[in-house]
Amino acid sequence: MWLKIIILVLFIGVVLSLTAGLNYLLRDAGLPQSKRTLYALGIRITLAVLMMLCVGYGFYSGILTDSAPWDQHLR
Repeated sequence: MWLKIIILVLFIGVVLSLTAGLNYLLRDAGLPQSKRTLYALGIRITLAVLMMLCVGYGFYSGILTDSAPWDQHLR
């Protein structure tokens, strides 16, 4: 259960970083020395990589499975 919560928190962090990056991009359009958009991109990439590692670990360890109710074969 903890792994799913960690993945959810990382996903929310990615979305927040995406919106912050868009906000910085629009506000700092005339300021070439501003690097806030670049920092938001770096944070988003880091969070996305961590999320992918958590998902990979979850599938490898068996905590996460790929079964869904609509994916059952008809018998």
